[in-house]
Amino acid sequence: MMASDASGVILENKDEPPKIPDKKKTKFDVVIIGAGPAGYTAGIYCSRGGYDTLILSGILPGGQLVNTTEVENFPGFEKGIMGPDLMIEMRKQSQRMGTTIIDDEVVNVDFRRRPFKILTASEEYEGKAVIIATGANPRKLGLEGEQKFGGKGVSYCATCDGPFFRNQELVVVGGGDSAIEEATFLTKFATKVHLVHRRNELRASKVMQERAMNNEKIKFHWDSEVKDIKGDQKMQQAVLKNIKTGNEETLSVGGLFVAIGHEPNTKLFANQIELDDEGYVILKNKTHTNIEGIFAAGDVHDRNYRQAITAAGFGCMAAIDVDKYLTEHK
Repeated sequence: MMASDASGVILENKDEPPKIPDKKKTKFDVVIIGAGPAGYTAGIYCSRGGYDTLILSGILPGGQLVNTTEVENFPGFEKGIMGPDLMIEMRKQSQRMGTTIIDDEVVNVDFRRRPFKILTASEEYEGKAVIIATGANPRKLGLEGEQKFGGKGVSYCATCDGPFFRNQELVVVGGGDSAIEEATFLTKFATKVHLVHRRNELRASKVMQERAMNNEKIKFHWDSEVKDIKGDQKMQQAVLKNIKTGNEETLSVGGLFVAIGHEPNTKLFANQIELDDEGYVILKNKTHTNIEGIFAAGDVHDRNYRQAITAAGFGCMAAIDVDKYLTEHK
């Protein structure tokens, strides 16, 4: 029985034990680190498979797509969908399946023993299996205009954004295979592609170089860098500087594609799982890492495709591999 004082405030009956507040849940079947297309898809599949699943989203829930404008190449959206909206829909779907999503950043992990431990800024969690889906970020030029015109002319993915730039002159920055692939791809839409490289020779493979050299739509700017990006509401000009002569040239272009590489978000796992020389997770079998019970999905290991749909596909694959692993290790 509960009593109340004169003011009507409920008083706790001394004959009854005090109520203990519910302890925050910290132990899960599956912990997914990262909340982009790979992480959310893995959450959908794991939760739907009956596993108690946690997604730790990090400081940027949704990954790179939250900084993307219109996405036209993700199946199911006839008229396209804004990147942030797509991530919101994936998040809601994962939550509807029962996934717990916490917007907290992982600061340390311990994969040396089971259950695996994942430490955030505010809590320590345990998981019987872990899916790493922390993605990768494109390297940037570091220009003020690059940030100002992000999604307004500046892009990091020709496959994603190329069709938006039909019948325009474009700039591609870089000299490796990725830059040459992007420049060549963009010639399908652009009237001309200016390829800007800091050196006087390309780092790309010989076959890729020959393909670009023989493409009349590609113009090379050797020993050069982009000094500035200008425009009003959208990017309109790229200012190039020859690093040997100091001469500057202003190009009137509709877009600039930065293709100087990506950095996988794996520093956290450097001493825990095997990474290659560039920091990408090395997969041993399907989505398995070198540690049994630790899996990876998406751009964190995929240096080739880097698409929302392929990341989601890898998230599905990792969840299926987790299901098999947990079934065999009950």
